[in-house]
Amino acid sequence: MSIRQFQASRMHAPRNFHVINNETICVEIGAGKGKHALLFCGENPDKKLFAIERTREKSDAMHKQHQIEGQANLTTINADAIPWVVHALYPKQVEQFFILYPNPEPHNRAQRWLNMPFFEFLLSRLQEKGQITLASNIPEYIEEAEQQLQTVWNLPYQKQVIAADSARTHFEIKYLQRGELCQQLIIEKPENYQTRFDDFMPLNGENCQSKTSESTHEQ
Repeated sequence: MSIRQFQASRMHAPRNFHVINNETICVEIGAGKGKHALLFCGENPDKKLFAIERTREKSDAMHKQHQIEGQANLTTINADAIPWVVHALYPKQVEQFFILYPNPEPHNRAQRWLNMPFFEFLLSRLQEKGQITLASNIPEYIEEAEQQLQTVWNLPYQKQVIAADSARTHFEIKYLQRGELCQQLIIEKPENYQTRFDDFMPLNGENCQSKTSESTHEQ
């Protein structure tokens, strides 16, 4: 599959965008109601996680539960992940990305994460030896991602079957209870891996006249 270059400079910032510090962080894309984000931050108090969810209802639920539990190392964001990443993240800043059970886009495969030009930009934000965890209950989605890793992105990875008692997300619980096969790819960025965005600095809110309705939660 031929993938064109991502047009990062054209991205408008999410509404109510806030600049973040250039420090090592983890990022979860499509965090839903925040089950994994809250668990991860509780189990890893030394790591900072930014959990991004585009859907307002789910983001509000995550934000509310975070207020109850109070993990100091979690920041919840209500925004589209792509413009947020372009405006917020620095090159080689992220230790780990989590993309757990993304929309499989059955009618538009070009919108799957590893098929998008944006994936190259995402790799530029990942530290060397950093990892991307991609989980799905759809075997064809995982198989296609493997093919893209081998033929387009040239990245090493491990393919794992997710344990039947795993409970990281509400979707994961539902799929495993139904007896579905859940798998994940642990993708690693090698040393000296290069992208065309390695010197691209975050836009930090420039071009903020966004037409979207997302808002941002910061704690």
